[in-house]
Amino acid sequence: MLKKVVHLFFIITGGTLGYLYMPDILKGLNMTDIDWLTSPYVGMVIGAIILFLITYLLVDYIVGALRWVEDALIKVPVGDLFFGSVGLIIGLVIAYLINTIFQDIEIRVVSQIVPLFITILLGYFGFQVGFRRREEFMNLMNRKEKDKRKSVVTGSREELQPTPKILDTSVIIDGRIADICQTSFLEGTIVIPQFVLGELQHIADSSDALKRNRGRRGLDVLNRIQKEIPVPVEIYEGDFEDISEVDSKLIKLAKVMDGVVVTNDFNLNKVCDFQGVKVLNINDLANAVKPVVLPGEELSVQVIKDGKEQNQGVAYLDDGTMIVVEEGRDYIGKTIEVLITSVLQTSAGRMIFAKPKLLEKAL
Repeated sequence: MLKKVVHLFFIITGGTLGYLYMPDILKGLNMTDIDWLTSPYVGMVIGAIILFLITYLLVDYIVGALRWVEDALIKVPVGDLFFGSVGLIIGLVIAYLINTIFQDIEIRVVSQIVPLFITILLGYFGFQVGFRRREEFMNLMNRKEKDKRKSVVTGSREELQPTPKILDTSVIIDGRIADICQTSFLEGTIVIPQFVLGELQHIADSSDALKRNRGRRGLDVLNRIQKEIPVPVEIYEGDFEDISEVDSKLIKLAKVMDGVVVTNDFNLNKVCDFQGVKVLNINDLANAVKPVVLPGEELSVQVIKDGKEQNQGVAYLDDGTMIVVEEGRDYIGKTIEVLITSVLQTSAGRMIFAKPKLLEKAL
């Protein structure tokens, strides 16, 4: 079907060119002895036949090029294609308005060639501006949409729709995000960027067994979130080709969507804070719901191993929190009563320092 369309296009183009220019060409070749040969209609037929024959030599290449363009357009994200098309239309409209100036000029080069050049140039510039500035346009549209989504003010309270939550690779592999979504503590749309999926797939295809298992676990978590948990899930198809790092792409996407990055990566947490991007750290949530342990309280723990410093022992709570027991090396393998001396809590985790109660009594 596409070949027939190409043939038809070239026949119409050849007929049009033959009708307009073939009489002049024949006159230039001094072939005016035959009157009917210089007729525009004869030129139309000759031009159509010439280009029709040419298409038999070029049709396969033309169809192949059109197929390539079709495949490329299908792979382009909808947002990029939309803003590029809008820019192209605006550029063509401006070119049309400018070209009206040259219509009354009798010089053929100015009246025909210059408008064609202006149309191609402004159409190209319009597409490039719309395509390259799409992120700013999307950010502007998201802000307006956010204002429209504000709920009706009741008294002095005003509620907003939940912001989208953008998952990074580490929090997907961690797996706890699925349980959090299941409990409905996390509101809003769960956004999974395509470049994060690509990184997960790359990890799942790794030759290293540990990395491969981590990547497959992440993919299983995503399937669980999408199929078993009643939360809205959106796959973001776009990409930021000028940015190579996945973490930097996440921050850029959060700015574009006015969303929140969900992670358990300590370094990404700090970078988001520095750039003014909202972030939810799963480790912060885990620390917040752990049982509160205050200095001066007593605990019964089993010392598992020795610590980094001299005479230190290490124990663990049921939730995995590490307890550093001063002078606890002699109690390795034993369950003892300890007295909490201090608690250190950060986004990277929580650490408890204690000393044996027997040692306290001895003092």
